[in-house]
Amino acid sequence: MLDLWKRYPQVSEQLNDVNSLIQKLMISDNPAIQSLLNDCARQQGKMLRPGFFLLFSQLTATPAEKSDRLIKIAASLEILHQATLIHDDIIDDSPLRRGAITLQAKYGKDTAVYAGDLLFTVFFQLLIETMNGTHYLKINADAMQQLLRGELSQMAARFQQQQPVTAYLENIRGKTAALFRLACLEGAYFGGSDSTTIELAGEIGENIGMAFQIFDDILDYSSSTGVLRKPVLEDVAQGVYTLPLLLAYQTAPTEFKDLLDKRQHITKSEIRQVAHLVRKHQGVNQAKKLAQSFTEKAAEKISLLPDSPVTSEISQLAQKLLKRKF
Repeated sequence: MLDLWKRYPQVSEQLNDVNSLIQKLMISDNPAIQSLLNDCARQQGKMLRPGFFLLFSQLTATPAEKSDRLIKIAASLEILHQATLIHDDIIDDSPLRRGAITLQAKYGKDTAVYAGDLLFTVFFQLLIETMNGTHYLKINADAMQQLLRGELSQMAARFQQQQPVTAYLENIRGKTAALFRLACLEGAYFGGSDSTTIELAGEIGENIGMAFQIFDDILDYSSSTGVLRKPVLEDVAQGVYTLPLLLAYQTAPTEFKDLLDKRQHITKSEIRQVAHLVRKHQGVNQAKKLAQSFTEKAAEKISLLPDSPVTSEISQLAQKLLKRKF
């Protein structure tokens, strides 16, 4: 984990504290539950959301809040993210996440549901400790609602071959970008930035989140299970048609129709045919261009932040996300 945090040198020590806090919060007297909680704590990824939160909290020379409060808020963001991933894996019946067996595959769906719910309660406890009496309680509640609405809208659109690109973008604005926006927004706020910088931070986070999710969806058509550390093309099997497929479908709907009409009965061989058609009809390349446009918007907004080593690190991290090689 420490090697990972070298990518955020300005906040690596604080991220270490965030991880320690999460470990302390994952405690139970029941050995079986403790084993599950240990797995939850171990399944942390790139720590992007707490990383962005902490970076934005350091835009001012003297942070407005004490470090322990910032650590708790950063931990709340990661815990909320983890809870949503657990529930995602249950819905998708996914066996792998970040190269490890998912909780639902290891412990069963019922137990995994409660594990995700338990993480939500830890998230709420941290909010009460850090934000009680501030309007950021409502901002967090609104962000969580937006996240869940995005997931529900995506579920409602399953197997819809003619789903508009605008609907896809609205879904990922909720299910992914909302949490990036929240991380950057409240990082700037609790770090003591002025109102203009706080608004700018939220816009940066949203654009980064949009680009991040689009590239995540692109990787499903251009990577392997070993590289991606989760089953590739899982979305097609689940009827979740992401941007590369939607764009390619617009070009040649008749070539896709017979395959996608099979819905949940589509075979692995047929899914590979879908992936071939997506690449053939430039779905991946078109999606990359749209992701690039969101990244450029984020870069433009980042250039308006106060000039500092932290701003430079925010910019570098955003660019790394575009390349997705870390």
